[in-house]
Amino acid sequence: MDTNRHKRSYGSARLGQRAFTLLELLVVIAVIAVLAGLLFPAVQSVLERAKKVQAKNDVTQIVTAVNAFYTEYGRYPTNAKSDAAAAYGPGNQSTNNSLLNELRAQGTYSLNTRQIVFISPANVKDENNPHSGINGVNGGYYDPWGSEYAIALDADYDNQIASNPYGSNNGAGPSPIRQGVIAWSLGKDKKLGNNGDGKFTNSDDVISWQ
Repeated sequence: MDTNRHKRSYGSARLGQRAFTLLELLVVIAVIAVLAGLLFPAVQSVLERAKKVQAKNDVTQIVTAVNAFYTEYGRYPTNAKSDAAAAYGPGNQSTNNSLLNELRAQGTYSLNTRQIVFISPANVKDENNPHSGINGVNGGYYDPWGSEYAIALDADYDNQIASNPYGSNNGAGPSPIRQGVIAWSLGKDKKLGNNGDGKFTNSDDVISWQ
């Protein structure tokens, strides 16, 4: 019996088995990569929808808190005398921290004399890159994409917000807006409207009054 020939045949068979197993592994990896590529956009879409739901809940809670403040004190949580001066957040004169301090009875506040907590958002996880909560550094309330929520109040008490931030009939209703308080998020692109065009139609913005 040729033992050397038998050893060579056995060794060749084992090499063939190892090569076949490696090939299978490469195929599996390729299939996983293809599936991951197909699933990634779907996962991103789901995550984006979840952020929009959170932002909608947040702006609704802001409006509810401001209205509760009005019910309690008979005024809005601002010293401004005009609607233009009572607009807070991106694109406005003031950041939203002064308004949120009043509603949270935190930091520097003067109007919430009974120290009532009307809203209590969570703190952001990273103050250097704030998302979804209160930034402990400046007290601002941030949306899931990292921009402050914008808020406007009826500071002259004529039962309307004088100016719709999206203009008149650009997808966000008429101007003026017949509400005492509105809040909105600039969405993923962090620009007002569709990539900064100022129109709500086709934008990724989230607003409280629709």
